[in-house]
Amino acid sequence: MAAEPPAYLLLLPLIAIPLIVFLVLSRRRDDQRRFPPAPWALPVIGHLHHLAGAPPHRALRDLARRHGPLMTLRFCELRVVVASSPDAAREILRTHDVDFASRPIGPMLQLVFRGAEGLIFAPYGDGWRQLRKICTLELLSARRVHSFRPVREDEVGRLLGSVASAAAAGLPVNLSERITAFVADAAVRAIIGSRSEHRDEFLRLLMDGLKIIPGLSLPDLFPSSRLAMLVSSVPGKIERRRKGLLDIVDPIILEHQEKRAAGGIDEDEDLLDVLLRLQKDMDSQYPLTTDNIKSVLIDMFGASSETSATTLKWTMAELMRNPAVMRKAQDEVRGALAGHDEVAEDSLVNLRYLQLVIKETLRPAAAPAGAIAAAAGVPQPVPGRDPALWDAPEDFVPERFEESGRDFKGMDFEFIPFGAGRRMCPGMAFGLAHIELALAALLFHFDWKLPEGVVAEEIDMAEAVAITAPPRSDLVVLPVTRLPVSI
Repeated sequence: MAAEPPAYLLLLPLIAIPLIVFLVLSRRRDDQRRFPPAPWALPVIGHLHHLAGAPPHRALRDLARRHGPLMTLRFCELRVVVASSPDAAREILRTHDVDFASRPIGPMLQLVFRGAEGLIFAPYGDGWRQLRKICTLELLSARRVHSFRPVREDEVGRLLGSVASAAAAGLPVNLSERITAFVADAAVRAIIGSRSEHRDEFLRLLMDGLKIIPGLSLPDLFPSSRLAMLVSSVPGKIERRRKGLLDIVDPIILEHQEKRAAGGIDEDEDLLDVLLRLQKDMDSQYPLTTDNIKSVLIDMFGASSETSATTLKWTMAELMRNPAVMRKAQDEVRGALAGHDEVAEDSLVNLRYLQLVIKETLRPAAAPAGAIAAAAGVPQPVPGRDPALWDAPEDFVPERFEESGRDFKGMDFEFIPFGAGRRMCPGMAFGLAHIELALAALLFHFDWKLPEGVVAEEIDMAEAVAITAPPRSDLVVLPVTRLPVSI
């Protein structure tokens, strides 16, 4: 007897027919509005097929090369405007920045935040401006970032110690895993004051979430359809990860609240202490709720740990692929710190070539893949590999920044890895502090080799599909101690 088809296949006609009717009607309404040009589209799914076979940011880059720097795309019910040239980005992020200051939140993100968004996804308005002010003046100011210097230096010491142990035994290290642990521990200590025994579980839940959110789930593609929500497995996955994150965050907040109530407030506040103090002292039309604090904590941990770790991983991968650049960076660090036993933050200001290496790593920084799921008007960062903007864009050449004067502080629209305008990343200094110190220390203390049988050209430089586009494969290398590590 032939096997019966799965029951859910019998529902497909019931799903498809009303969706087709809806899309035909909605497209008639949309055709009356003016949008930038669009590539050819298919019924129902629109331009979704153009994303097949490549990470979303690369697919969008290729489309922009064929169809121009400003184009319209439709993913099922979602209409997106993609800006991919400096002029188009400037028009959106500076001239019309208020119009594009809100980030549309689809059904899946609504499940995550439930009306208590943190800084990243809060709609533009007075409430968002208040959160932004808190972050820039209280949480992520230069003074506050500097206050966490002992934490960063201590965690870099732990990172170096773990690498030195492997070097002494002649063993390779998974540098990607070591970098992830270093950045996570440094971020957690700055945010809640101590390492967390739940760090690995929190990271797992967070990484799973970052993989789910940029995916074009059925409910996000058809936000008007209740049936799409019912048949999709994504809402359940998000609910489980949300619960897991809150099970970790809630006791931490409660512990800090009880400590404050008992009068045990440390002179050196962590970021959670600052938020709880402001919650108590603020007299505002937009009170800082405990749910807001939870979202801000998750925002800060996710943004700081994932983006900094991703940048460090890409930097070390590029240096392993480009040994001449590696030697030049090491010579600079070791020359500037001659006679010293370790790298201190005070010495980083003199490492000019190291800054160029970091800039060159950030140059091809991918657009956030999740941006394509927004409903309209989503500016994409200018492609860092556009030959019209960069000479030899596929080559890793830090020297290109020596004379150009380009910087990533939101004024040069050819190079905006941290964004620009009202939504520019407020944690840039916080993240760079971790990247610069760790990179300088790794280059100062160790020489680096690839495992036997692996050549530089074979290092996997493909991106994983996630919001920050981290390397798809871990970087495994052989450290050789050049200058002893004080443990």
